[in-house]
Amino acid sequence: MDVQTLVEALKRPEAYPHPVRDITLIQTHISFVFLTGDYVYKLKKPVDFGFLDFTTLEKRLYYCNEEIRVNRALAGELYLGVVPITRDDGEVRVSGRGEVVEYAVKMVQLPQEAIMKHMLRRGEVERGDVEEIAARVADFHEGAATGEEITRWGAYEQVVRNWEQNFEQTAQLRGKEVDAQEYAALEARVMRFLREREGLFRERERAEKIRECHGDLHSGNIFIVRKPGKLYREGIYIFDAIEFFRGFSCSDVLADVAFLAMDLDFHRRRDLSEAFVSAYIEASGESFPQALLDFYRCYRAFVRMKVEGFKLFDA
Repeated sequence: MDVQTLVEALKRPEAYPHPVRDITLIQTHISFVFLTGDYVYKLKKPVDFGFLDFTTLEKRLYYCNEEIRVNRALAGELYLGVVPITRDDGEVRVSGRGEVVEYAVKMVQLPQEAIMKHMLRRGEVERGDVEEIAARVADFHEGAATGEEITRWGAYEQVVRNWEQNFEQTAQLRGKEVDAQEYAALEARVMRFLREREGLFRERERAEKIRECHGDLHSGNIFIVRKPGKLYREGIYIFDAIEFFRGFSCSDVLADVAFLAMDLDFHRRRDLSEAFVSAYIEASGESFPQALLDFYRCYRAFVRMKVEGFKLFDA
């Protein structure tokens, strides 16, 4: 079944095994997300970006299950499982009995207005919120998997490869969406930092600061729920950890911290950014050069640009 036909079929309430009034479709560069009221169904697009490959049904099933696994620690109660999407007598059904044409991750739907990025725009995020998030992230990092294999995935060589891939995959933006001179200056500065500060990255490896992290820790992946609902409690939910490439998820814990810090800076809330970093340091006992945090801030900002670039060329 082609993607467009499947998407149109899943816009119909009759496709679901529970009552549905309204359906909202949200797209990312790698997912279709259907909001149905009480539940969310997330499908992986059949795309190949080099760092991820969702081009077969078997691969999409595998990574649906991986998504459940990597999100268990921070948001396990939201992730209900992987469900088949079937074709029954020509009709598309979620959790049907016919031929399986796709798989989806099923989640509890939380109120969209509680997404942190929306709350930031409305001025509703408080210092106590970011301090609680920092404590949760520090606790998560403390218990996150580490070891030789994970360190290899997040080692200096992988950081260099990630940056090289960043520049390769944004080359088409240079001189168009991005000023060519600024782009060239940034590329030169990044590569010089990597050459000159290799020892700093090696020190972090030896200190076992490379962990299986969240990998996508920004305000669009955090809910701050003030009031409980039928299927959820009030509180903070950190979801949508990276499941598709260990070279992104296995990283220095500072890469996680820097992502949210950068995002708070982007929303012009430097006060919250500083409070978040300070609370994380206090909760984790971390010690690091400011230059390393700034490096990862830059890395996360560049990745955001890359993702926006992908969406520019996605029909």
